[in-house]
Amino acid sequence: MGLVAIVTWLITAMVGIYLLYLWLSGGGLRQQATKVTRFPTLLIFAHPVLAVSALACWVVHVLTLDPLFAWLSFGVLSASALLGFTMFTRWLGGGRHARGAEQRFPMVAVLLHGAVGVVTFVLVLLTAAVASGA
Repeated sequence: MGLVAIVTWLITAMVGIYLLYLWLSGGGLRQQATKVTRFPTLLIFAHPVLAVSALACWVVHVLTLDPLFAWLSFGVLSASALLGFTMFTRWLGGGRHARGAEQRFPMVAVLLHGAVGVVTFVLVLLTAAVASGA
């Protein structure tokens, strides 16, 4: 299950990189000064930084089978997921009046990123529970 979680994590990351590219190419950083975007810079960049940090802990867990790294990965991934959910709700709240770079996000990409992210989250939780004997 640990390797399957890595694969789903990488799929989630690829779609996330695509969404970040759309946001940046749509002027997301330039829109920060005018408050047009609903996505603050800290939110945009903290989400993937936490996800990559959690992935690094997960790789250490897969290599060493140390349950401490599995739970550490799950904790950091939980923080990243919370930020992702925050962005998702802000994206949904934009509606037809959205003016920021995030309005260019294709719904399929957003839903795929979120769905595969949830699968990854569940796999990490289950694997961490099994690794610690819970």
